[in-house]
Amino acid sequence: MLRQSHISRRVAAVAVSLVLAGGAAACGPKDGADKAGSGDKPGAAGGAPQKGGTLTVLNSEPQSDFDPARLYTSGGGNVPSLVFRTLTTRNREAGAAGTKVVPDLATDTGRPNADATEWTYTLKDGLKYEDGTPITTADIKYGIERSFAGELSGGAPYLRDWLVGGETYEGPYKDGGKGLDSIVVPDAKTIVFKLRKPEGEFPFVATQTQFAPVPKGKDTGVKYEEHPVSSGPYKVVKNDNDGEHLTLERNEHWDEKTDEERKAYPDKIDVRSGLDSAVINQRLSTSSGPDAAAITTDTNLGPAELAQIGSNKELEARIGTGHFGYVNYLAFNPKVAPFDNPKVRQAVSYAINRTSVINAAGGSALAEPATTFLPEREAFGFTPYDHFPAGKTGDPAKARQLLAEAGFPDGLTVTLTHSTAQNRQTSPEVATAVQQSLAAAGITVKLEGLENNAFNEKRWDAKNTPGFFLSRWGADWPSGGPFLAPIFDGRQIVGNGSNYNHAQLNDPAVNAEIDEIAKLTDLAAAGKRWGALDKKIGEQALDVPLFHPVYKRLVGKDVKNVVISDWTGVLDISQVSVK
Repeated sequence: MLRQSHISRRVAAVAVSLVLAGGAAACGPKDGADKAGSGDKPGAAGGAPQKGGTLTVLNSEPQSDFDPARLYTSGGGNVPSLVFRTLTTRNREAGAAGTKVVPDLATDTGRPNADATEWTYTLKDGLKYEDGTPITTADIKYGIERSFAGELSGGAPYLRDWLVGGETYEGPYKDGGKGLDSIVVPDAKTIVFKLRKPEGEFPFVATQTQFAPVPKGKDTGVKYEEHPVSSGPYKVVKNDNDGEHLTLERNEHWDEKTDEERKAYPDKIDVRSGLDSAVINQRLSTSSGPDAAAITTDTNLGPAELAQIGSNKELEARIGTGHFGYVNYLAFNPKVAPFDNPKVRQAVSYAINRTSVINAAGGSALAEPATTFLPEREAFGFTPYDHFPAGKTGDPAKARQLLAEAGFPDGLTVTLTHSTAQNRQTSPEVATAVQQSLAAAGITVKLEGLENNAFNEKRWDAKNTPGFFLSRWGADWPSGGPFLAPIFDGRQIVGNGSNYNHAQLNDPAVNAEIDEIAKLTDLAAAGKRWGALDKKIGEQALDVPLFHPVYKRLVGKDVKNVVISDWTGVLDISQVSVK
């Protein structure tokens, strides 16, 4: 569960781990009716996928910090996963099947001891780096240890929290060669992790790039990102301007017999960033020249672009649809009046017109209404509930009744804090839709719009958290754990730093249940309990779930074998063919 010192990375989880890196952070459509799966969907060039050609990637944000220690990814990432293999990875299949953890460098997803405080992995045979030298568990241990170095900050914080001694370890550049005692390497193919507490979801964390092997003799510190040593199907041959232009070519020593997940069809992958989103979508739409074999890993279609596509069947067939584990919600700080009164919070819950909110978020093609904090995916432990049923357009009469019971028969005035960023999630459009919803129930809403950085600082500041604000959260892997624990575990409240527990809930029963679920290595059983916990917490009306986003992305006309899983919600670059 995320530590509070990682606010800037956590807020950008979707952009970093699930959009650029395909991890974050992610979620396929319901029942697969419009799901882009493996094969020639969405409607790209026909015929069986073949090896060869150049895949062009058109992005708005650069693939910066291309060092496995510094990347914040889930499932190994998207572009990073082409270069960095990890102990485990995500299953590269469409829909719900893609939420599963599968072996990557390891022979299995890990073998826990009786209480899940120790995890053991064994490497596959025949693993090699791009220079032909063998990959060993000592390299994985070293790769993890260097992620603790202050010079290489940026990666996920879990190992610092979970590994015995991790909270004080400063990395191999300062440890005098001692390393972390909680990572044990008895031989070149075996590695053992010793944890401070039970963690049944450790195999999910082992998908992150911190678990990529790094040969100590090739480590160049902060310059390693310029030419990291590849363990995957591609190697870096060019990295200009910190990921603005990244060129990957085949790693001849990668053996597909050791890698069941990555297809590695193209001969070359050319990643170009710093482009305007509208330009990216226009180039993909036109698909002329190299753009016919192009994709994007970070640019969605907006409502205006979807409207322009309209009934163009050819373009419509080239849109991939996905869902990532993400929720947009109204947050309450019960320490601020009048939100210290549960009936006021309930009144707001009943008053919300989700139809108008969805429209403000871009319409039903880009957002789905939510009444649960957890996303509507089995992997997250989704359990249906609607404690304050307001229908599609709200129940202002019920809201007025509750306000009267709370001592506000004539209504009340509140302030809603939001971002001024045009993201259609925490932005003015959504805030205005909330304002109009509550007006019908007699609640006057004053809008406080803040520049995005100032907004993020204020909403995560325990001492100055607004009483009422727009917020959002994305999971680092498909489970209820990284959803509920950072938001509702009272032990993660930080009084002087970035605090994600907006309600500052510190319920011993909730904390204890989080610990009990963390012990489970049966992820299906854990999912049911995460769902039950979500439902129980929801009764307190500490937030109002609004919607879960939907991702719509174009691909070039010659792109095929598009796979979108319920882990990332976006196209998996490792499966794409351009011939």
